[in-house]
Amino acid sequence: MRKAFVLGAGLGTRLRPLTDLLPKPLIPVLNRPLVTWAFDALLAAGATEFIVNTHHLAEAWPQAFPHRNWRGHRIQFVHEHPVVLETGGGIANIAPLVHDDSFWVFNGDILSDVPLAAAERLHLEQRNLATLVLRSSGPNPNVTFDPDAGKVRDLRQALGTQPERFYQFTGIYLVHPDFLSFLRPVQESVVPAFLRAITEHDRLGGIVIDAGDWWDLGDAEAYLEASAALAKRETFLGQPLAGLRIAHGAQVNPSAVIDGLTVLGEGCTVGPDARLEQCIVWPGATVEAGAQLRRCVITA
Repeated sequence: MRKAFVLGAGLGTRLRPLTDLLPKPLIPVLNRPLVTWAFDALLAAGATEFIVNTHHLAEAWPQAFPHRNWRGHRIQFVHEHPVVLETGGGIANIAPLVHDDSFWVFNGDILSDVPLAAAERLHLEQRNLATLVLRSSGPNPNVTFDPDAGKVRDLRQALGTQPERFYQFTGIYLVHPDFLSFLRPVQESVVPAFLRAITEHDRLGGIVIDAGDWWDLGDAEAYLEASAALAKRETFLGQPLAGLRIAHGAQVNPSAVIDGLTVLGEGCTVGPDARLEQCIVWPGATVEAGAQLRRCVITA
């Protein structure tokens, strides 16, 4: 799958006030924009071109990617105006750019190194309209899935199913161009179109992939958890993480105490006798002298 669509237009309401400063996909994760980890996951899956929709704080995107590329691969921004079109409308809005082949869709608030090759194989073999990447468990399991058939049977029990168990949708999926006919470029979710793919064609595929790590950075607690988890690792998505936790130019007073899970952004300042435990200090932020902070995000 050559093209990938990353959903970047959302308002990020659950992560406010951080998203009053940056779109959620641009919040720093180990001193890199969150979306760059999505790009790396998609490159590992074979994508070579990225499309990102924008709306909230749209001017931040060209500032983050002035050359419109990541690791030499083109990024095309599609601005949604005057309202954000949500997942279904956002996909419909880029239809002219993806009508020639199946493509990846990746929610912009997801951090994941889940291996995706098996999902692509299943999508092509079953000729699905869409194929959802699932997990056996997660914070919001609401997908009814038949593992023997490799088919999704319901989402959010909208069709009245009463399964023995539910699965977690990762926000990562593959879409066939024929699925675009179920969508309109208006403000609506993709879920009704998924349900039509089930009821009218039985062509909504699914695959459970529990390998790798997966986080939905929907709120500050999840953001801090994911950041601490990466701080413990040596590599992620094939990228070495050494040197990313403490950014170049971070100024830490010798009397300050910083634990091994705290991330310090470029140009930040940590004052005398400050103590930080599992915190994220954004670029340019200041931690005052004597501050005692645990599991906090400090912005400029």
